[in-house]
Amino acid sequence: MKAVFLDRGSFPSHVSIALPASVKTLVEYENTAAEKVAERIKDADIVLTNKVVLKGAALHQASNLRLVQVMATGMNNVDLEACAQCNIAVQNVADYSTISVPEHTFAMLLALRRNLVAYLDDVKAGKWADSEYFCFLDYPIKDLSGSTMAIIGAGTLGKKVATIASAFGMRILFAERKGATIIRDGYVEFESALKSADVISVNCPLTAESKNLIGSSEFALMKPECLLLNISRGGIVDEYALKHALEHGQISGAAFDVATQEPMPIDHPLQALTKYPNFLLTPHIAWASNEAMQTLVNMAMDKIASFVDKLESK
Repeated sequence: MKAVFLDRGSFPSHVSIALPASVKTLVEYENTAAEKVAERIKDADIVLTNKVVLKGAALHQASNLRLVQVMATGMNNVDLEACAQCNIAVQNVADYSTISVPEHTFAMLLALRRNLVAYLDDVKAGKWADSEYFCFLDYPIKDLSGSTMAIIGAGTLGKKVATIASAFGMRILFAERKGATIIRDGYVEFESALKSADVISVNCPLTAESKNLIGSSEFALMKPECLLLNISRGGIVDEYALKHALEHGQISGAAFDVATQEPMPIDHPLQALTKYPNFLLTPHIAWASNEAMQTLVNMAMDKIASFVDKLESK
């Protein structure tokens, strides 16, 4: 059997890959441009992709292909309908970053809540040396304890964020689905959660239902001192509405690890916000601790091995 990894370069070289012994050939490409996908997968039995898009035209030409292993959770880069037509199985990997993403969430939150970026920048600029006192307190510092966090998305990641928030002494609200007429036990009506929150953490997937879930109307409900965290997916928060909210003081800060377009172009609305100390942006790395990446790959290899075993037993 032959396996082709279309974007091996999306994982560092220290992350090891161990395919089952029956896969005799593994061809790894650093990355794959759209026009090269069909040629590279045409004789593959298994294709591994992280973010390279697999369109129907290329899939229909891959006569040997039996499995697409998505090296991530989201499968929006694969034409699932074409795979079904061609009898190609598609597998993803979930729950590999249940430590990495929540830890990144709180790294960003603490940096905002305690104005770490502003203080670090001032120290680098020599301001401490010029201080009249033993310290300088130019920016407000607030504790997490006693504040309220509203979590949008009560899956594995949302629940882990809640556990950590509770350890900090925060009050937790799980937001009900927007527009829901029945409020489930343990949840708070969506708009009420936004109004009550000192911190809002977005931990849901991007779907048709969650696209632009937070826009101008939702920002208008938030406290001026509220912090918004999106360590989930670009597109859940309307980025232009976020820009307006931050620039007009509707909320006090935000931290994002995602954008609607990735890699993010220099003229993107989030790029314009990076000049402000109350907006933090990281390049979609919350998932990517060394431990999480190796866990992801190990889980994917186990899934491939199980698929191959079933295939060979027929």
